[in-house]
Amino acid sequence: MNYILDGHKVIEEPDISKWAQWFQVGDRVVKKTTLQDKEGISVKISTVFLGLDHSFSDGPPLLFETMVFGGELDQEMDRCTTWDEAVIMHGLMCDKAKYSIK
Repeated sequence: MNYILDGHKVIEEPDISKWAQWFQVGDRVVKKTTLQDKEGISVKISTVFLGLDHSFSDGPPLLFETMVFGGELDQEMDRCTTWDEAVIMHGLMCDKAKYSIK
């Protein structure tokens, strides 16, 4: 199933053309954070709305993804269902990344 956002509210969008139009121009960014280690190397944490269910019918739809780019946690990822969960997930991943920076 395809989904779009109305503000922070997730809405199913069965019309693939409408979904594609929204996906092309819609703001899918929940949060982005950049941290630096002692050597000035950046670690980026990004949380975005995926627009597609990544649960593959195994539980509630997983529509938001937080991923780490760089550092010891490079490519670590987590997914969730709602905008509010995504904000919390982003904060937790930032905390985890902060503790991993040397």
